[in-house]
Amino acid sequence: MDFEHGISAIDTGFHRPRFDASHLIVERDRAAFIDVGTNYSIPALLAELDAKGIARDAVDYVIVTHVHLDHAGGAGEIMRQLPNARLAVHPRGAPHMINPARLVASASSVYGAEEVQRTYGELVPVPVERLIEIRDETLINFAGRTLRCIDTPGHARHHFCVWDARSRSFFPGDTFGLSYREFDSENGAFILPTTTPVQFDPVALKGSIARMLLFKPEAMYLTHYSRVVDVERLGRDLFEQIDAMVVIAESMHGVAERHERIKDELADLYLGRAEAHGCMMSRGHMRELLSSDIELNAQGLEIWLDHGRR
Repeated sequence: MDFEHGISAIDTGFHRPRFDASHLIVERDRAAFIDVGTNYSIPALLAELDAKGIARDAVDYVIVTHVHLDHAGGAGEIMRQLPNARLAVHPRGAPHMINPARLVASASSVYGAEEVQRTYGELVPVPVERLIEIRDETLINFAGRTLRCIDTPGHARHHFCVWDARSRSFFPGDTFGLSYREFDSENGAFILPTTTPVQFDPVALKGSIARMLLFKPEAMYLTHYSRVVDVERLGRDLFEQIDAMVVIAESMHGVAERHERIKDELADLYLGRAEAHGCMMSRGHMRELLSSDIELNAQGLEIWLDHGRR
């Protein structure tokens, strides 16, 4: 899907349609990708270049907001296809792009080794000389178009978001939550936070969202899934839900079958808010679409509760 200012969303094909997006920016016949999906996503990204008549050697940057595998799992593979591209990554994530072994082990602890292999494939290392480490307020000069990167912990400590002044928009990875197009209503987009294991920090996450809102963005290009507007309202929705999720987690001290109880409470929170937003799907269908996010958010909250809570 093409938007203004040379921005396009590419469905990476991860899990289901309109679940996971890579974004392509074209400026003066040069190109940059922001988030790339998995190894299995790379043919779709290359096909988009071909459809737009962009040569592989005209891609200057592959930017990964963080190194979770649905965002960066295919980074090594696509870098092999793009001879002039440099990989922009957070300093905490750079070692995992150079040597993906720990990243695979971490994902395997959450999903299981067989599932990681089936879902993401064999991760390809990125040569160190092709990496750029992105620190707070790093400016990327992309064909004369400045992309400003800000450090945004909360979802992960290796996360940054990309401000594009040309479009007055952020590419926020997972920091600004998840908004699936199936949940859109006449009231606009529906959104929920993501606390995917293992580094959820609610205070830091709210601070990162607040910092982005100071830019007065006109749109957010989410990895899950693509362009949303009405950003101020969505930011308020995220703040309310983060607070509610913390309350749910903290109420579960000593509760038997804690994980399932947290999942049920999260489902009630999200589905109730979706209904109030005007979503017309059945609760069963909504819960099915959100099942993986509910599972991962429950895991993230439990890890925070047990190990990360300040």
